[in-house]
Amino acid sequence: MNTEQKDTHDPQIRRLIAAHQKIYDEAMNAGDAAALANKMFTEDAVLVTDAGPIYGRAAIEKHFADMFKQAHISNFSGDVGTEYTAHIIPTTTGGIELWRHGAWTLTWQVEGGEPIPVKGYWSAIDVLEDGILKDKLQTYNVTPAPAK
Repeated sequence: MNTEQKDTHDPQIRRLIAAHQKIYDEAMNAGDAAALANKMFTEDAVLVTDAGPIYGRAAIEKHFADMFKQAHISNFSGDVGTEYTAHIIPTTTGGIELWRHGAWTLTWQVEGGEPIPVKGYWSAIDVLEDGILKDKLQTYNVTPAPAK
């Protein structure tokens, strides 16, 4: 078995990635924690945040619900990158597993406050579940704003 990772140029996988990102972007912009958790993460997923790792879909849903209570998020966009930012991970089961990375942007606004543009980078390990890619591991960071 060839254990080298490969960049993916497969049009079917590119479509799965684009569909995954569209669902994620829409759920973030709608403030829909349940859709984020249930449509985008496996049951045993891990989300690594600046406050530490969050284990399992239910805890991830609570994390997003709490975040959406703190602020309104708009203009969320996750960059699906190029064919060089998605890499097939060989599996013994023949399933699809990828590791991917890219950038993200959004506008964060607390009630009564000014909108603040925020951006950063993310990485994920995805598996195909029920015909869609779901994250079994996701990490992200926030890029510090430039000093004024």
